[in-house]
Amino acid sequence: MKKMLARLIIRLSGRLSSRPDKKAVFASLSQLHEAILKGKKDRGPVVPFASDSARIIIFSDQHKGARDAADDFRDAAATYSGALKYYYDHGYTFINLGDCEELWENKPAAVMVHNQQPLQEEARFLQRKRYYRIFGNHDLEWHYLVPRRQFLRPLFGKKLRVHEGLILQTQYNGDAYRIFLAHGHQGDKRSDGNTFSKWFVAAIWTPVQRFLDIHPDTLSESFDLVDAHNIMMYEWSLQVPKTLFISGHTHKPVFASMDHIDRLNKQLQRATAEGDTAAVSSLEAELRRRADEYAGKQFVKTMAHPTYFNTGCCCFDDGDITGIEIADGFIRLIKWTRKGGAVAHRKVLEECPLYYIFDQLNP
Repeated sequence: MKKMLARLIIRLSGRLSSRPDKKAVFASLSQLHEAILKGKKDRGPVVPFASDSARIIIFSDQHKGARDAADDFRDAAATYSGALKYYYDHGYTFINLGDCEELWENKPAAVMVHNQQPLQEEARFLQRKRYYRIFGNHDLEWHYLVPRRQFLRPLFGKKLRVHEGLILQTQYNGDAYRIFLAHGHQGDKRSDGNTFSKWFVAAIWTPVQRFLDIHPDTLSESFDLVDAHNIMMYEWSLQVPKTLFISGHTHKPVFASMDHIDRLNKQLQRATAEGDTAAVSSLEAELRRRADEYAGKQFVKTMAHPTYFNTGCCCFDDGDITGIEIADGFIRLIKWTRKGGAVAHRKVLEECPLYYIFDQLNP
């Protein structure tokens, strides 16, 4: 009976697919962005920041689970804790950009029990007023007051707010420039819609999926969908003047509208043309090392304007995590690794001065 129900639910889920729809993505992101700018604080705040001195770290997609075989966060937990300690000690503000917990596969109580340490490390940022949390599709339950009070408040206290999005705002050359942040599931029919549909997913759909052990969310497993969705979010970002867009959701890092594998291929082409054999050898080795990570990628794309960034995720199979830093006038794509029990190590994959990015946004 359970298998029969699962097959029925899977068929129904096809009608509520996570495949991105451009019209829906554009409409949902525009609606959220405009609502925040209009001061609707239930959707998210506008947060001023100084582009030359602010320190902000953005992580997403931890998918904290129950430390069982299905827990994607389990191998990255130590790396994540090491990174959070670094950012706390160095005065960063932490923006947690959604899918922080895996509530499609686990009951909230189990996730809280098995993730006391990383959650307490996050709560330290809130105690210093340096923490913002966004909900995603896999932790949509945090959009609602009752589960927040029951499961998050004991660890975070009464000051915790969970938003749908957030806008960072700064001044550059006398004009306002903004960084819009949202998880990136906007436009996904299963978890983005009116109040009733969101409640239905959180209160009915997710518990049914847990009971039947159904995992139909395939977006992060398919490069066709990942590339399509990232390109849609990039194309949406082109419409918004003097604004960068940072999302998560797809689990694949993007820096200045180009994912890391594209950038490595571009660097290889240049090194080959210049006859730099040492660089060619190093880049080819890096591409071979990442072959499994990017298996299934169908094409190389170049998005011309540096308006779109993606944090990647904190649940890679090898225990690595990626994120976006905004620090001391730069924006960076960073990776943290932890090998053989060693202390977590930070590596800058890409970086660029914010002023240069802002200059590129002008017509």
